[in-house]
Amino acid sequence: MPLFEVAILETPTKKEAEEGGVEKLVFGPTAVIARDTQSAGIAAVLDGARDIKVDRSRMQVLVRPFA
Repeated sequence: MPLFEVAILETPTKKEAEEGGVEKLVFGPTAVIARDTQSAGIAAVLDGARDIKVDRSRMQVLVRPFA
């Protein structure tokens, strides 16, 4: 199975964005072994990111193949 890098960003609220707020890195980047990019993202969210406190509607999961 291939290796992926996964990171999770928290996007700013509408009010924060108007005041110049930027995305915050809340998890990773971390290495994940999975069958495809979707599986890698799901594994990171379910397994690795349990301890982070992020509104899931503001969460952005970034996955890229490890090269």
